[in-house]
This record gives sequence, C-alpha cells and structure tokens, in this order.
Amino acid sequence: MQMRPLGTSGLQIAPIMLGGNVFGWTIDEATSFAVLDAFVDRGGNFIDTADVYSRWAPGHKGGESETIIGAWLARSGKRGRVVLATKVGMDMGEGRKGLKAAYIKESVEASLRRLRTDHIDLYQSHQDDESTPVEETLQAYADLIQAGKVRLAGASNYKGSRLTQAMEAGGKPGLARYATLQPNYNLHSRQEYETDLAPVAAAWGLGVIPYFSLAAGFLTGKYPNREAARGAMREAMVGKYFDPRGERILKALAAVSAETGAAQASISLAWLLARPQIIAPIASVTSVEQLDSLFAAADLNLSAEQLKRLTEASSY
Repeated sequence: MQMRPLGTSGLQIAPIMLGGNVFGWTIDEATSFAVLDAFVDRGGNFIDTADVYSRWAPGHKGGESETIIGAWLARSGKRGRVVLATKVGMDMGEGRKGLKAAYIKESVEASLRRLRTDHIDLYQSHQDDESTPVEETLQAYADLIQAGKVRLAGASNYKGSRLTQAMEAGGKPGLARYATLQPNYNLHSRQEYETDLAPVAAAWGLGVIPYFSLAAGFLTGKYPNREAARGAMREAMVGKYFDPRGERILKALAAVSAETGAAQASISLAWLLARPQIIAPIASVTSVEQLDSLFAAADLNLSAEQLKRLTEASSY
C-alpha cells in the first residue's frame, strides 16, 4: 500500500481513510476499538471524524465518535501512528455552529479534549458558513496552526464559487490555506463534484477525500435491488440510488467483479483512486471483516478498459 503526502505538512497518508461516523452510533465502543486496532495494525493511518458525530441519533448530543476515538488513542498508545482529521461547523445545538473565529477556537478545544490529544492533523470546515467572511475563518485556522493545535486546514461541503474565494484569500499574511477538500463523490454522485468542484481542486492542487464513497452501501452490492434494501436501517439513504443509472452501475460493477475477483466495494474505491486529485476515499465499516475490501482497493489496479466501462456506465 503506497503512502502519499498530505499537503505540505510532511505527513504521509494511506490511500484509504477510515470514516468514524459509525463509532458510538451503529457500532459500540468495543467494536470500534477492534476496527481501529485492525485498521492501524494493517497499515491504515488516516481517520476521519467530526464534532457533530452522532448528534442525529436518539439520546446523542454530538461528540460521541470523537470520545470513542480519544478513549482508543489513550488505551492503545497509537497516536503517533495516526493522521487524525475532524471537523467543525455543523449545528451542535444551542446556537453552536458556523465558522466564526471565536467558535472555531472554542470548538477545537472541545474536540482536543474528547480526542485526548494535543493536536489535530487536519481540521476541516464541515460546511460553508456564508455569514462569515472566509478571511475570518482562515485567520482562525492560521492561529491554531501557529499554536501547534492544528497542522492543516481543510474544506467540506463548499460550492465552487465560495471555495475559489477561500483559496484566493488563503495564504495571505495571517491566513491559512485549505489543503484538502471533502466532497460527496462516488460512482453514482458525480455531476455536482465534477462540474463545480473538480476544476477548483485541480487549479489549486487540493487533495480530495470523498465522503459517501460507497453511496451508503449501495455500491458494495449488498442491496442488489430496491426490494433488498427495504427495511434496512439505511433504506432511506440507499433507495435514492436505485434509478436507471444506478442499475447500470451495479451491472458494470458485477461484471468487473467477475473479471477481477474483487469485491464491488473494492472496485468502487479503486475507481475513485484512479480519478484526478483523489488522495483517499473515506469508507466506514461496522466490523473488522469489512476492512478487507478497503485494503484490497488500495492495491487493486483496474485496467483502462474496466475504468472506462465503469465511467461510461455512471455517465450523467
């Protein structure tokens, strides 16, 4: 598994990022610890979470995922083997949201406490805050980088025009510059990223770390049709992908899987890794066994013809 640089930080990352949204939500602490141990022991090192994970779950208030990761770091002693990313800006309730400098500096302290670490390797704006000048946000990140609490800043859920504005402002005296972009991007969800954000990422050399890389499980082949997804916890999230394009994509994935012997999840991630600017797709798992398809993707070399077939099947 070939490591790659993360911005200009000197950090090296594995080409698959482990999504932490499931920790404390769909898997408990013990299972989360097992997944994290297995991921790092097999050579993975890039872990994504957010302060808001998993506020949407009944009885949760946010911070559950960071708390579990922090407990694991304290127990395992593996902080030095991990490139840790978290996010700020989503609604945490009681007016706590956005990207104003004071709120970012307040939130980073809460994340550091939950994560039980003295620094965050990649601190990301979870969504744009149009009520706050991009310069104010980037100055806050610069201050945190100067203080050693953050190493790099990243963006997520931006529109191309606002991301361009942020990139043009970034790097000026006293302002940080975003090093990464975290968009919704996969074989099915292509158009918004490719038409609006990909040109900006290319122009500024942003490392792209797509979320929903497996389209909530749709691209794994776990749900071969809409009926198979009925009653599943993720039915509402998966159901929208069962359109004519989705069916073409599943058919193409099945064909490439038959040719290569690789799991459809691995093929979907390998397709992303072959796209420009992609440095590490994000994928979540709920068991140690599911890590196999993630690691297989990092070493899977699809042929030019197979990549073309997948791209054409998912064309929009």
